[in-house]
Amino acid sequence: MLSLTQLIKVTPPLIFAVAVATIGSFQYGYNTGVINAPENIIKNFLNYTLKERSKNSPSEVLLTTLWSVSVAIFSVGGMIGSFSVGLFVNRFGRRNSMLIVNLLAIVGGCLMGFCKLAKSFEMLILGRLVIGIFCGLCTGFVPMYIGEISPTALRGAFGTLNQLGIVIGILVAQIFGLEVILGSEKLWPILLGFTIIPAVLQSAALPFCPESPRFLLINRKEEENAKEILQRLWGTQDVSQDIQEMQDESVRMSQEKQVTVLELFRAPSYRQPILISIVLQLSQQLSGINAVFYYSTGIFEDAGVEEPIYATIGAGVVNTVFTVVSLFLVERAGRRTLHMIGLGGMAFCSILMTVSLLLRSEYNGMSYVCIAAILIFVAFFEVGPGPIPWFIVAELFSQGPRPAAMAVAGCSNWTSNFLVGLLFPSAIFYLGAYVFIVFTGFLVIFLVFTFFKVPETRGRTFEDITRGFEGQAQETSRSGKGPIMEMNSIQPVKESTTNV
Repeated sequence: MLSLTQLIKVTPPLIFAVAVATIGSFQYGYNTGVINAPENIIKNFLNYTLKERSKNSPSEVLLTTLWSVSVAIFSVGGMIGSFSVGLFVNRFGRRNSMLIVNLLAIVGGCLMGFCKLAKSFEMLILGRLVIGIFCGLCTGFVPMYIGEISPTALRGAFGTLNQLGIVIGILVAQIFGLEVILGSEKLWPILLGFTIIPAVLQSAALPFCPESPRFLLINRKEEENAKEILQRLWGTQDVSQDIQEMQDESVRMSQEKQVTVLELFRAPSYRQPILISIVLQLSQQLSGINAVFYYSTGIFEDAGVEEPIYATIGAGVVNTVFTVVSLFLVERAGRRTLHMIGLGGMAFCSILMTVSLLLRSEYNGMSYVCIAAILIFVAFFEVGPGPIPWFIVAELFSQGPRPAAMAVAGCSNWTSNFLVGLLFPSAIFYLGAYVFIVFTGFLVIFLVFTFFKVPETRGRTFEDITRGFEGQAQETSRSGKGPIMEMNSIQPVKESTTNV
């Protein structure tokens, strides 16, 4: 007896399509990390530009404000883009949407790349806004596309590649941002404009990738086309069961009205999965991962590291390595288990960081304990809270509400990201090392929520997961007790087996 997982072939067309899609994830990671290394150089550019125009030196407050806007406007663009996902994917399809929005990446990259030549800080800010909109759209498009073209038994592993693309993008941005490469006074516009190259590469490759078979069958009623794509992607002729599942879902969609964002919160069958989706996105951003990266340079300096930027790159390497580890674990341990392990490990490390930061002036070895805690914290993040919130949203919803759900989840992620970036410096000022205790509290709350409310989706079809939520909603409605269901009671179905 061989399991379904053993029978599925990881075909070249499937690998190619997933790899091309994750270029969008790379773009998100790259543009998240690229602005940090040349911070002082860009501030000098802002100072010089303002001085040239007014013939007077700008105030420190004005410079700080412009720099903050240049950084934060990226998240604002991300919020706008993520909330617009449904407008694209329902009209143009998943693949074509990724192709179309690369125009935004090219426009944004040109604005940032030529801002110094034009002596215009407005071009820099506008470019960051445009590239933010592009990245916000990518955070919806990429997980959705990968989830819909991947076999059920490998959906989690391929979904993790979305996060791998993000962390590789961050790592490349850190390396390219070194002064000896592109992080210099002359080359920093090229560093920001580099985002054009991945956009062009993806645009050239996407026409050779198939459209999502679920979109073709359910939205376009192109059953034969969808069947041929599934056979080519999965390397098997027998896809009748998957086609039947899509047809059943298509029938259900034809009997329902179009699902809007408001309907996600009104309908009992959608209310629980959208709540889970939002909380999982919050668990990623409020875990403290961005705060740790923000604070790590100072800690590395206190530990005697001569070049803290290289230590930060080392943390980026740990980030990447453990994302790969998660790729191999997610289909074995399951989404829910890995997420809880990640949250619990991060909570422990955040307490260890707080203690070591408070005692580092008294004990020399505490700085090294803190460095170890940071690296392990990052490792636990990539085991669960890093990759899982992105792709599990696509698993919790059927074809109809999926675009709206991805939009809401993505907007939640970008909004919480923006708030952490906005409020964390003030929190550091008032709380010092105790700021990580705040994140410990969040991590414990998210851990308890995951234990009681998040279902395991490993090995389950989209239709099966949806039926589970609908059954629970109907049971709750009959009991009249309100939405207090134990979501972890939805167990994964056994993988089908085939005689060989």
